[in-house]
Amino acid sequence: MPIIMQAEEVETQDGCHEDVPTLVKAEEVVTGSRSWSLSFAKRIMDFIVSLVALVAALVPGIIIYVLVRVTSQGPGFFRQKRAGYRGRLFTLYKFRTMEVAQEGSGPCLTRDADPRITTIGKILRKVKLDELPQFYNVLRGEMSLVGPRSKLPVYAAATDAFYRPGLTGFATLLFRREEQLLKHVAPGDLDSFYERRIKPLKARADFQYMKRASFFSDARILFRTVFASLIPSVGVGLVRKRQPKRRFVFGQRVRRSPSLRTEFE
Repeated sequence: MPIIMQAEEVETQDGCHEDVPTLVKAEEVVTGSRSWSLSFAKRIMDFIVSLVALVAALVPGIIIYVLVRVTSQGPGFFRQKRAGYRGRLFTLYKFRTMEVAQEGSGPCLTRDADPRITTIGKILRKVKLDELPQFYNVLRGEMSLVGPRSKLPVYAAATDAFYRPGLTGFATLLFRREEQLLKHVAPGDLDSFYERRIKPLKARADFQYMKRASFFSDARILFRTVFASLIPSVGVGLVRKRQPKRRFVFGQRVRRSPSLRTEFE
């Protein structure tokens, strides 16, 4: 089976860099090319929605940009190389929510209550407004509305390269409280903990979803993402009277949202 290999050094604003080879099994990519996740129809939907969103967010985006610049030192936008479709690297754009770090200072992963997050950054992160510039990445075809979360190459799984990274996705909703989970991990252990415990679960969830995704399932993901962003305290689950089942994750008993019990789990 032919394999596409790419290796490129990635340097980020917070000093994280590494030569990371990306392996992509070409036949597996071609095999799934007829699915909704890689269809021309989905690309058309991505283009139209991202174009409308960029026009609608023009004025709010300018206000956010000015607030970021006047409340902390540094650029208004955060730019970082991420792993994309077929392992290609692209530049991801966000509104900057963290202090500009010196090279090599601080972990690459972000935890809840991270001291590097600015005051305005906490608000933007809570309602996901820092990710508005990513609609530009969607418009360019580097990302999709729904797909695996865009990651640094060092954190990307092999299956992430089979699809365009998304603004949101199945695993993104499942791990919406990821920063709170990482809060209990020592800074020196963040990378190893993520690699061993979180990365495999997220990669499997996204891959299983993307293989069977449809227009309607993507619409549900988008709706739940908007709902969770507008009402962060509720999370990804819709409010229901009956109590959801409880499961153990990483040794802790957690509530499992009924809205995420889909045929893709």
